[in-house]
Amino acid sequence: MESPVQPQPNPLTIPSYTDLPFYRKQVRIALRNCGIINPERIEEYIERGGYLALAKAVTEMTPDEVIGVMKDSKLRGRGGAGFVTGIKWEFARRSPAKPKYVICNADEGDPGAFMDRSILEGDPHSVIEGMAIAAYAIGSEEGYIYCRAEYPLAIAHLKIAIQQAREFGFLGKNIFGTNFSFDLYIKEGAGAFVCGEETALMASIEGRRGEPRPRPPFPAVSGLWNKPSNVNNVKSYAMTPQIILNGAEWFASIGTESSPGTAIFALTGKINHTGLIEVPMGTTLREIIYDIGGGIPGGKQFKAVQTGGPLGGCLPAEALDTPVDFDSLVQAGATMGSGGMIVVDEDTCMVEFAKYFLTFASAESCGKCVPCRIGGRRLLEVLTRIGNGEGKPEDLDEIEYISRNMKEASLCALGQLTPGPVMASLRFFRSEYEAHIYDKKCPAKVCRGLITYKVIEENCTGCMVCKRNCPAGAISGEKRQVHYIDPNICERCGICIEVCKFDAIMIE
Repeated sequence: MESPVQPQPNPLTIPSYTDLPFYRKQVRIALRNCGIINPERIEEYIERGGYLALAKAVTEMTPDEVIGVMKDSKLRGRGGAGFVTGIKWEFARRSPAKPKYVICNADEGDPGAFMDRSILEGDPHSVIEGMAIAAYAIGSEEGYIYCRAEYPLAIAHLKIAIQQAREFGFLGKNIFGTNFSFDLYIKEGAGAFVCGEETALMASIEGRRGEPRPRPPFPAVSGLWNKPSNVNNVKSYAMTPQIILNGAEWFASIGTESSPGTAIFALTGKINHTGLIEVPMGTTLREIIYDIGGGIPGGKQFKAVQTGGPLGGCLPAEALDTPVDFDSLVQAGATMGSGGMIVVDEDTCMVEFAKYFLTFASAESCGKCVPCRIGGRRLLEVLTRIGNGEGKPEDLDEIEYISRNMKEASLCALGQLTPGPVMASLRFFRSEYEAHIYDKKCPAKVCRGLITYKVIEENCTGCMVCKRNCPAGAISGEKRQVHYIDPNICERCGICIEVCKFDAIMIE
């Protein structure tokens, strides 16, 4: 009897994208449709269960029941503060004044961050549906999506999605034949980073200068046009429909006890696989950087990871096993923020790295309060002085003094958190600061004021390539003779190293 023929694997079988290491540990909730559907066709969103959650909320649940589910899910706002979403909605619902407003904060401006932008471009209906559910819960009939004008594709897709939702009856009057009515409008921001702060954002919607105001009163009591308002991030609204559809227990079962659900990060920097990721809360930094991100390119050593964007903090290699959730990152010395994650390797100078974020944050200060307006500039002056080789031992005390006062006295989170990257780098990489100040050396050989370029005589062939390409004319020497770099003329631009084919130039 012949043995049965064994089935042969089909060489044309296309594996699922979830089999790839980059996606294997991801759990996609807010990003579940991104890259899967055509964001310009509402039918494709509906085919994947779109607007079923809104129908369930409006026709089968009371507003208080919707809020109860959101509270039980323990969803914490994904904009950075981490406040429980359901409790925020409850505050807005209890406010007696009317009208009430639902606002989406899509003013994402962190360097290296593209989480909200990707959701708005790839799945705008999830945000619209989440906002409509929030509106039903708090008793609102009008909402605004505040999106910076620098995201033209996101705005274009939002406009199409809003119009389609109106045509299908998901926005407008008497949604699903009930007495619930809600409509949405887009407000294009001019790109001011401070407008990511909710009170500054609302001032901008009103047509005023985007400046924060003291709280209380909080937006749930007195927000847009002094009326009760609920402000959530893009990711928070995008997760809402799935929570209503699948239940609070389902969402709470993902992640950790205090930070349920998933975290979305824009993984960038010195890492092999950059991109947008969504992982369960509690996933460690090591898993994200090495299992998902594929580790550091070129065999370089991991040095630090910046979480929380320009207002967050960096963590060293010793913290790689830190779980990524709101509380664990704070305990480790960083923040969750809105989801930026920048990886750096051994060639990065932490003084220069902190200066980069400080330059951005201080330039984005609205200038309303003195601690932020002046403190940020003074911190930047100190770091610049240290990077130029002019640092003094007392500069370390001055950094801590200025940072402490900015944190305690600034009006909003922009000023309060601006010193975050500086203080984190000083905490974990103090020896680098001391090397800049005491030894007048940059260990990473990055800071121009602390390095010199030198020709390695035994490697130099006198080919003249470096001399011809030096923009400052700092290199001298005849053909087939060892060249010399004048440190007094050299601009430390690095072009000579780039063009030299014989590894004849080193940095000291």
